[in-house]
Amino acid sequence: MVVLGATGFVGRQVCRAYAEAGARVHGVARGARAGEPEFTPVRLDLAGCTAGHLAGVLRDAGADVVVNAAGGVWGVTEREMVLANAELPALLAAAARLLPGRPRVVHLGSVHEYGPVPPGIAIPEDRPPAPVTPYGRTKLLGTEAVLAAARDHGLDGVVLRVVNVSGPGTPAGSLLGMIAAHLARLVDPGAEPPAPLRLTPLRARRDFVDVRDVADAAVAAGLARPGGGLAGEVFNVGRGEAVPVRGLVDRLIELSGLPVDVLEETDATPQRGAVDWQRVDIGKAARMLGWHPVRDLDTSLRDLLDPVVPVAAR
Repeated sequence: MVVLGATGFVGRQVCRAYAEAGARVHGVARGARAGEPEFTPVRLDLAGCTAGHLAGVLRDAGADVVVNAAGGVWGVTEREMVLANAELPALLAAAARLLPGRPRVVHLGSVHEYGPVPPGIAIPEDRPPAPVTPYGRTKLLGTEAVLAAARDHGLDGVVLRVVNVSGPGTPAGSLLGMIAAHLARLVDPGAEPPAPLRLTPLRARRDFVDVRDVADAAVAAGLARPGGGLAGEVFNVGRGEAVPVRGLVDRLIELSGLPVDVLEETDATPQRGAVDWQRVDIGKAARMLGWHPVRDLDTSLRDLLDPVVPVAAR
């Protein structure tokens, strides 16, 4: 099997989960290097790839399952989001159609494809998407490319709409990753004392899931019903809970045991397209994939902290 974006936050965990399931994993990434413990590295710049070239890579790897864990969200331009989130899934769908064995394609979409929803609801997969951010819009274009190929060209394609992700390796560009980096500076004896942590108002309630649960969902989707039966399906991947973001931030800091001043900039301009409520219905994934999240958020936050804030410092 093949994972695109294998060296990324989610991709690396997907590679590990498939390896633990007994699969021979090929990990595709621009920075893939020899010596990876979970996968055979395939160094490839997907942004400059053609469908024919990618099909050749998949053929050489003997791909029966391809997971697209590549994408762009933090620290990238809107054009880079288009390339990574919209054009790459379309390229993958075209490449998979060139292969005689038609591998199953598992595309990792995003909860942000849904856009704003009324508070209190659990978002079902059949809710019409209405994204309001460049990230959500480009992710939706990628999802639509995979679903259109499944509908019109027989692609064995499945989409997982993933909520906000935490856990080991959380990138510093994300809210929780940024806070973890701030905490790491507090225990660095050679660093200047950091300024108070200034954040935009944290009024939202969001669904969060551990990255390893996402990886398990990717395995469940890739290995379920070999030979077909799931083509064109969309599955929500989350915990099915709307967690107060400020409470999650406070809990991360509490688990670190470090003194941190958090200042919410109450006069800050609201983020354009901000979504105040996210909670997905995960019943379909349980029924059809046999998947459900098994890691609680405290475990996820502790494992996020472990590499950046030594236990001895807590």
